[in-house]
Amino acid sequence: MTADVSRLRTGSELLAAAGPLADLLLDTVHAGASLGFLESLDRTDATGFWRDQASAVDSGLLAVWVARDTEGVTGTIGVRFGDKPNGRHRAEIVKLMVHRRARGQGLGRTLLTAAEEGATRRGARLLHLDTETGSPAERLYRAAGWERAGTIPDYAADPYGKLHPTTLYYKRVGAAGRGGGADVVTGASGATGAKAGAAAGGTESGAPPGGSGERKGVPYA
Repeated sequence: MTADVSRLRTGSELLAAAGPLADLLLDTVHAGASLGFLESLDRTDATGFWRDQASAVDSGLLAVWVARDTEGVTGTIGVRFGDKPNGRHRAEIVKLMVHRRARGQGLGRTLLTAAEEGATRRGARLLHLDTETGSPAERLYRAAGWERAGTIPDYAADPYGKLHPTTLYYKRVGAAGRGGGADVVTGASGATGAKAGAAAGGTESGAPPGGSGERKGVPYA
């Protein structure tokens, strides 16, 4: 299986993809990754979340990439750029998601690479993110050269309400790290790096339905 990764360049393009992206968000949350949401998330609210991001895309504060295969949307990742004069050299990786049917094929790494290269082209020199401590997503970031900055206890709840710590990561890019690349990436499955990520860039959890809090780990691509 191959996936094409391309950037949504306008708010209109994001609005057009809001439905499939909502389905991806629901799949990710129901698999145990909160990404800021709880188990009660429904399609109306998930679609509304993506529609609310259109203005940020148009203003240039948010860049969004989407992965598609012959069956539709399989993943996404975003970069949120700093809007303050003293922080325009940095950007945050947000909402990295891979659909359960596309995991285990290297798509998480492909999406992460597209976002890093896109942020570098925009002039970012420092990237940062947070992810649930101990989650499989941490393996993805470490394999991609990200550095651990520290951990915050009880940072956010998983979809079932259990609090988990989060670990902060950063990566120097551009003049301080690496750069290059294009806004469209065609990636063969498994061709890039560790088999690690499905829903990173936020707070993930592998707690099973019912809220027992037993850690099973979310499968990552």
